[in-house]
Amino acid sequence: MTKEEFKKLFDEHFSQVRNYMFYRSGDTELATDIAQETFLKIWEKNNKIDDARVKGLLFKIANNLFVSYYRKEKRSFEFFKHYEPDGKSRTPEEDLVFGQLKETYNNALQRMPEKQRTVFLMSRVDQLTYSEIAEMIGVSVKAVEKRMKLALHFLRTSLKTNE
Repeated sequence: MTKEEFKKLFDEHFSQVRNYMFYRSGDTELATDIAQETFLKIWEKNNKIDDARVKGLLFKIANNLFVSYYRKEKRSFEFFKHYEPDGKSRTPEEDLVFGQLKETYNNALQRMPEKQRTVFLMSRVDQLTYSEIAEMIGVSVKAVEKRMKLALHFLRTSLKTNE
């Protein structure tokens, strides 16, 4: 693999790999580290990579690195802890309600099973189609549909009980 080929591969897929790792871990720094290490492993192998299977290979390597890390550390995670609203002026009551809703939503995401959370965030944040998600994580489209249905049900139930 030439430097140009590697740069093209990196530019095309780095953000997707990093986002996937963020959805799995909830930690932006860890997600970036794992994504970088994934591409380092690709570079070290220095083999010609089949373009049709490159995405699956990248996600498989990243997933394996995450599992290894998770087994060593077993850290808790917080989603969107740095998220701030768009800056429009709101009343203190609206800020309070927003803060409570954000906390309830984050808690629900943390309690959501990992497979459901990953599919939910890939769909809602990255706006990927079910077939794209299925290809990336190596499951059928039907499995993605089922996980999404369960994730939405989980969120509805969690948010309803905290009203």
